[in-house]
Amino acid sequence: MQRLFRSYYLTTVLCALCATGTLDAAPEVPQPESLSQEESTEDSVRVSLVTFYPGSEPHNIWGHSEIRVQQGSTDLYFNYGVFDFQAPAFMWRFMLGETDYLCQPVPRIYATLGMENRRMVEQELNLPQDRALAVKAFLWNNAQPENCTYRYKFLSDNCSTRPRDIIEMAAGESLQYPAMGDSAVTYRDILAHYCRNYAWEKFGIDLVLGWDVDTVIDQRATMFIPMLLMDAVAGATIKTDSGIVPLVKATTVPIDKSTEGNVRPPTPWYQSPMAFALIVLALTLLVSGRDWRRHEVTRWFDTLLFTMGGLAGCILFFLIFFSTHEATSPNINMVWLHPLLLLLAVLPWFKKTRPIARWLHALNALVVALLMLAWPWQPQVGNIAFFPLMAALVMRSLTNVFLLSQPTRGPTRS
Repeated sequence: MQRLFRSYYLTTVLCALCATGTLDAAPEVPQPESLSQEESTEDSVRVSLVTFYPGSEPHNIWGHSEIRVQQGSTDLYFNYGVFDFQAPAFMWRFMLGETDYLCQPVPRIYATLGMENRRMVEQELNLPQDRALAVKAFLWNNAQPENCTYRYKFLSDNCSTRPRDIIEMAAGESLQYPAMGDSAVTYRDILAHYCRNYAWEKFGIDLVLGWDVDTVIDQRATMFIPMLLMDAVAGATIKTDSGIVPLVKATTVPIDKSTEGNVRPPTPWYQSPMAFALIVLALTLLVSGRDWRRHEVTRWFDTLLFTMGGLAGCILFFLIFFSTHEATSPNINMVWLHPLLLLLAVLPWFKKTRPIARWLHALNALVVALLMLAWPWQPQVGNIAFFPLMAALVMRSLTNVFLLSQPTRGPTRS
């Protein structure tokens, strides 16, 4: 149940890609204006893309990107993954999709704080000085309090896409990324790869993200993941006065850890969503068989099952119709998980509403069964653990359709 609760939480906050800390923990840094005045114009500016590989917590399994700017004694890492958890109504605004992240310059001494067990790669960019100076000026201006806030989007505007956009701005139209290859890839494919050891996180993602994440994306869109941005930059070229040159001038690995990242071991099969779903289905079959033998519905079991489904449906309903989070609408999961399931948890307890409950159960069984049969031909990829849960809902609805009309047995009824 602890893992199930965590999955419900993750479906609400959508796993907060690339979140690396809070403003409370961020170090105090000099104001950008004073920094720019301290450095001599004779000091060359070096700009690097910094990539941190995945960590072991749900919020950092995607990795993290920053831009490093060096000039003279100035050595700052510009971090677009900072958020203020203490901000008023932060969690509510996060659920709505109104999530404000910030650009925070971090001094070199703090750059690897909390990242010690994660592989770190720095790619110094082969930018002419005028373009490197333009990056420095842009970042320092962007880090000022009146400019540092931006509306975070977990697929299109995050701690990886912001550095990508800045690099493209500096490189100009001459920037050429390496060929992506022939294999088609979707957002869900990429997310599934980085969730391969995190079965419940993958379950939550598959639950709340609709079919927009199942469309094939181009190479630039894949760079919402820091490691994919790093790979693209590694093979990119740029046109300078001396001709076509690699975008990356030098690559260093300050923290030489596993290229897989600091990830947890795979979720044991007996703790996976599929194991949980099969247990739910097995209990449903046992309770339903008992009900058919007794000719009486076990209403407390239905209340538990349909309440859980209805609450999950409320989350989906909110994300689809009220939240501005990306790719949560349209979502085919709304067909089998929706707020109306809460009615099926309550109506059978009242004798006068049982005819209505029977019709609703009949409709639910028909719709969910048709969805299961038609799933291979609809555009959204589903999690395999969905199907035992859908089968459980169908089984209980059919049981109610045929048994709710039976007379009760007085004080011994369930």
